[in-house]
Amino acid sequence: MMLQERAIQTALGALHVRMAGEGPAILFWPSLLMDGTMWLDVARRLSSRYTVVLIDPPGHGKSDTLTRHFDFTTCAECILNILDTLGIERAHYVGNSWGAMVGGTFAAQYPRRIGCAILMNGTASPCGPAQRIRFQMMILLGRLLGGIRGPLLPKAVKAFLGPTSQRERPQVVAAVRAALGRVDFNSGRWAVESVVLRRPDQHALYQTIRTPVLVVAGLEDATFPVSETRAAAEAIPGASFSVMDNAAHLAGLECPADTSDMIDAFIVSDWVPAQS
Repeated sequence: MMLQERAIQTALGALHVRMAGEGPAILFWPSLLMDGTMWLDVARRLSSRYTVVLIDPPGHGKSDTLTRHFDFTTCAECILNILDTLGIERAHYVGNSWGAMVGGTFAAQYPRRIGCAILMNGTASPCGPAQRIRFQMMILLGRLLGGIRGPLLPKAVKAFLGPTSQRERPQVVAAVRAALGRVDFNSGRWAVESVVLRRPDQHALYQTIRTPVLVVAGLEDATFPVSETRAAAEAIPGASFSVMDNAAHLAGLECPADTSDMIDAFIVSDWVPAQS
């Protein structure tokens, strides 16, 4: 798979994207503290049938650093900026966690620009008290340590990966540790505060979505339990819901073959192109 890379100006600065393949476009937005490379194995499997666009989200990877808070509406505007710059009228969308929440917002606000949406390991709920305290402590410790290192690193890995990946997928553990090591915490903390601490309740917004949506939960996800992700699915009219066994918070990285098959099957079965 030959990747083309470019920077695209958006409402949150220049975002770096990687593109490959031919056919209908699928945009991929990763989890908080991950970059677009999280989707590489999935993209390789889909690039023979789709144009895959892997996004480094604001403040992550090769995208511009963050210097302020943002909301999901502004992130959705970034997706619109990417589509317009690439000359893509309508694209399918796959998002994980932060990416799932942004995808739900985009589907609600720009229904004519999205095909199918696959929202993985996300939530429509605001930050609860326990999660708020946990992430406030993580931000404080990360600023003191100058990044996700020392005692913070194993805690972060455990938040992303369940027992199956930690036991059986050393390459996935290594990839997550490497991605966390690349995080510019001075930039990333703005994203953590925006995505976690300032996260709104999106259930009412999700009720306005009319595009085909598949919501996916990881059975071993310690960040958003299955019940919370199911509640997000139940807010979306007609949404499908699936639980991936042996996957935690980064199902696309942990189980790329199953994830790519699921994405392809959902698009093929649920997408009806607009009539000319």
